[in-house]
Amino acid sequence: MPPSFDWWSRESHRGTPVVVKMENPNWSMVELEGPSEEDFLVGDSPARHRDKSRNKNAKQLTWVLLLKAHKAAGCLSSIAAAMVSLGSAVKRRVRSGHTDTDTDADMDAGRANENPTVKTRFQTCIKLFLWLSVILLGFEVVAYFKGWHFGAPHLQLQYLIAAPFGFKDIFDSLYSRWVLIRVEYLAPPLQFLSNMCIILFLIQSMDRLVLCLGCFWIRFKKIKPIPKQEPAADLESGENGYFPMVLVQIPMCNEKEVYQQSIAAVCKLDWPKEKILIQVLDDSDDPITQLLIKEEVHKWQQDGARIVYRHRVIRDGYKAGNLKSAMNCSYVKDYEFVAIFDADFQPNPDFLKRTVPHFRDNEELGLVQARWSFVNRDENLLTRLQNINLAFHFEVEQQVNGVFINFFGFNGTAGVWRIKALENSGGWLERTTVEDMDIAVRAHLHGWKFIFLNDVECQCELPESYEAYRKQQHRWHSGPMQLFRLCLPDIIRSKISIWKRFNMIFLFFLLRKLILPFYSFTLFCIILPMTMFVPEAELPAWVVCYIPATMSFLNILPAPKSFPFIVPYLLFENTMSVTKFNAMISGLFQLGSAYEWVVTKKSGRSSEGDLVSLAHKEHKHQRGSSESNLDEMKEEIRQQEKKAKSKKKHNRIYTKELSLAFLLLTASARSLLSAQGIHFYFLLFQGISFLLVGLDLIGEQVQ
Repeated sequence: MPPSFDWWSRESHRGTPVVVKMENPNWSMVELEGPSEEDFLVGDSPARHRDKSRNKNAKQLTWVLLLKAHKAAGCLSSIAAAMVSLGSAVKRRVRSGHTDTDTDADMDAGRANENPTVKTRFQTCIKLFLWLSVILLGFEVVAYFKGWHFGAPHLQLQYLIAAPFGFKDIFDSLYSRWVLIRVEYLAPPLQFLSNMCIILFLIQSMDRLVLCLGCFWIRFKKIKPIPKQEPAADLESGENGYFPMVLVQIPMCNEKEVYQQSIAAVCKLDWPKEKILIQVLDDSDDPITQLLIKEEVHKWQQDGARIVYRHRVIRDGYKAGNLKSAMNCSYVKDYEFVAIFDADFQPNPDFLKRTVPHFRDNEELGLVQARWSFVNRDENLLTRLQNINLAFHFEVEQQVNGVFINFFGFNGTAGVWRIKALENSGGWLERTTVEDMDIAVRAHLHGWKFIFLNDVECQCELPESYEAYRKQQHRWHSGPMQLFRLCLPDIIRSKISIWKRFNMIFLFFLLRKLILPFYSFTLFCIILPMTMFVPEAELPAWVVCYIPATMSFLNILPAPKSFPFIVPYLLFENTMSVTKFNAMISGLFQLGSAYEWVVTKKSGRSSEGDLVSLAHKEHKHQRGSSESNLDEMKEEIRQQEKKAKSKKKHNRIYTKELSLAFLLLTASARSLLSAQGIHFYFLLFQGISFLLVGLDLIGEQVQ
């Protein structure tokens, strides 16, 4: 024996002592004794050492198996407790009886013109698929236990060729004919549709990849729009610097939760007072909200701000009609630029100084857009997932298109327009629910250029309830399809370059607004479950798992702190494809729900600095003059707040999402019979995701 080995064999005991801790009801192993030198020695009595080592290893194995069994039991008990909690939540939802088919007070106007037949047609199709899948699952389970074990399409064909007439009972005869129908009639069209969706999926993935590469190039080259401006001394003086006349507009409608923050933030903009005018464009139909906003404007007027209050008697055209009415004021001709902020947006004091100078000596520039930041992005899981989506939209999509094409969709707020560009493009039109995208497209067709500033942020608020988010997404995805129908002839006849026309028609509208929700819903919510029941039509694993995971990884890069949420993000995006697909179809075919306009519900969250400034302002004005009916108005507000507190919050049941949840879970059960691992896990987790959304277990509750 070599000396080194002999020296090692005589070394003292090196094993780690066993420390076992029992925690009721689970056992947990902290440390387990490792093998000592006696387990490896071959000495004078090898049988003795071998028996001793064997006995010790057997005892250790027993302990390990016992502890792992207790761990497994603990995991099963945790899963059981979670399932019991989920069952209780389901019971509460069903007992409450609130579904997405109920009509809210704020939806009466939007749903008044909607055809009930059209509204339920989409849901009826999903239910038909669900019941068909349940019947087929029962049929397949019986066939499985009778010996029909199919692992791949060619095995099914071999079975049929080997014994075409050897069936002994009626079920075998029926099932064999069902397999022949699948092979001859169902599989070819399903495979064709699957291949078409895969092609669209790959094209859209390439578009995302190119956008990400463009964003990487911008960061690598440090490309950034730089304004032409006077020396710092002139800008500080306020006399010789570039300070054109700026009109600031705050359109709002029944948003009493956020009006104070937005008005306060805009009134604190650092700009010469004689060069700025603030319009508060109030479309509220609630008299109390009108009085509150009017009183807030009056307070800032006393403080020296140039601010006016406008209220429309006839509220036509929603936000577009509100902005169009404001631009018809006679004094607007004295202003060169207009900045627009929605009611929940809070610009920093230097916002105008960082955006308006880009217009200097750049007569072709029509729009300067700032990105959004969110005061409540960490409020719940729903806001975290929204932050991932919007971070990619601003930092990748809008920044890349702004740098390389000088065009992107106007976000409707946190932007500064050249008033001449608005007038030259036809002004605000009420023909769609996306008036911001409408004016951006028409301005681009007239040759105006856009700039996106990724380093200029404007704080705002994300929807915290799924109900509010769903209504917002419906408007954002039905409006572009309305606009595409209206603008397509103008795009074809326009004088812009062929490349810009191709970009606007194919990339901007078709690929990102129509194809994305179409294939996302069709491929993962319809075709994939159908391939489980018609296994002759195959969907490759890389389509189901690998490429979606890669695209989710790219989408989450602009928000690196959200990496722990990459899997929920992927599942939630597929879940939202139902709402987006429904909205896209309604907008494309001009169905009733395409014209719904519901103001996104706000909670009124503000940053700490805004709260301090508002408290200071309230203290400053507490002894000032007020309107004669202010006391009565405040008393009525207190009564309304008491009533609001007495109302219980509830969650809704979303029937389309629940139907798809059971459809996907049924398909996952079918995939077990074919031993398709990746497909099973994807369908299982995607079905659970639909179930959670369908039971409204994501986001805040609504009153």
